[in-house]
Amino acid sequence: MAKTAVTPTRSENYADWYQNVIRAADLAECAPVRGCMIIKPWGYGIWERIQKILDAKIREMGVSNAYFPLFIPLSFLEREAEHVAGFAKECAIVTHHRLEAKDGKLIPKGPLEEPLVVRPTSEAIIGDAFSRWISSHRDLPLMVNQWANIVRWEMRTRVFLRTTEFLWQEGHTAHATKEEALGKTMEALELYRWLAETVLAMPVILGEKSPAERFPGAENTFCMEAMMQDCKALQAGTTHYLGQNFSKVFGIRFCDQDGDLKFAYTSSWGVSTRLMGGLVMTHGDDNGMRVPPIISPEQIVILAIVPSEEHRKEVLAYAHALAADLRLQSFAGESVRVLVDDRDRRGGEKNWEWIKKGVPIRVEVGPKDIEKRQAVIMRRDCDVRDKEVLSLEKLTRNISALLEDIQSNYFQQALAFRDRNMHGNIETLQEMQDFFDSKGRGFILGKWCEDPKTEALLDQTKISIRCLPLKSRDTEGACLLTGKIAKRDAIFAKAY
Repeated sequence: MAKTAVTPTRSENYADWYQNVIRAADLAECAPVRGCMIIKPWGYGIWERIQKILDAKIREMGVSNAYFPLFIPLSFLEREAEHVAGFAKECAIVTHHRLEAKDGKLIPKGPLEEPLVVRPTSEAIIGDAFSRWISSHRDLPLMVNQWANIVRWEMRTRVFLRTTEFLWQEGHTAHATKEEALGKTMEALELYRWLAETVLAMPVILGEKSPAERFPGAENTFCMEAMMQDCKALQAGTTHYLGQNFSKVFGIRFCDQDGDLKFAYTSSWGVSTRLMGGLVMTHGDDNGMRVPPIISPEQIVILAIVPSEEHRKEVLAYAHALAADLRLQSFAGESVRVLVDDRDRRGGEKNWEWIKKGVPIRVEVGPKDIEKRQAVIMRRDCDVRDKEVLSLEKLTRNISALLEDIQSNYFQQALAFRDRNMHGNIETLQEMQDFFDSKGRGFILGKWCEDPKTEALLDQTKISIRCLPLKSRDTEGACLLTGKIAKRDAIFAKAY
């Protein structure tokens, strides 16, 4: 077997492979605080790209950025019983302020008059603000977004996928009508689909959550579900139509055009650094990360091969001149991002570092390339040992097409993998259990009778209804859980 940069491989131990890709690609590391992570420059660079692209689209939706406190008074959460019940076990609570030294240790001194919850989500604190900001139909719609950190005290953590603290954006909107609020909920869902498929090259299925999987306090929750390379589902983003639930609790009311006082209809929606874990598990291979060009902090890395000190000045000048020419080209509406790796390290060492980080294109230049006005090209979507020699003119002329081809290849590879692992021939709960017990993998597409009580039949199976696809087959069949006649499609799978 060929030697790989990451061991164990995906087929040998997927969970360990995932952690080792993150380490090999220098994306993040575990923090001294249990369940928290330190996102390193290469990993944070990818998140910044996601943030920049998504933020621009959110603004195009007419949504303005704001910021709300990290701490939420406990009484705010208590006002929305269903909501707080959904997050109660994950809430971190601040009960004291001020430290004092005692017996050589620092201990909390002053108890707070009211405990503060470190935000697990912000519907409560934003609902309180909306109640002050909205009084008339002229104040609507009110739409804000914040980029923030969130804290949820998870029992079992995994870097990016489920951490005590993570980063995200959360949009919150208030509207005069149900139609407007539900419309914004679906607009945000479509934006997330575009982000996942066009930017992250991650195929997703859009759907509605079943009652057991619904966001606490929401009328409807919608999601996008992606298949990872171990065939488990990853909930990659959610949008929530909250109806008037939070408005009635927090007093978000407005006078309509007839002077009648009414409660607003609200929505909330968000994606998080969980997308980073999705990227690793969608595109990573046994040599490390593979980053789609649109979100790669550097799209091209030029490796200067300097066999001796006498060649250094000439090779570096050649490399930087090539970088300057490539930066004049554009891809996805921006200048091509190029880094010259001129560190005093061996060429093979630098090459493998960038393979593991997943930079889309590596370019080698050395003394022989200068003579021929050429460069050696290596694409991360191909075998890591594949090389192609191109003239500088051809490389510069074709660089945008090369990056587009890599972006497209990543999506098509992931889509083909998902489609191979979609199963529509399983018709009963027992067949589904037997399928997974025999190490079957993938998504099960079946019918569901939509009786919320039947979801309890899955409690001991580690299988869940991931979503009810928005694009549903117009057919009847037997409910996979009960055998009753059903029309609604459902995706059943094991999930992160």
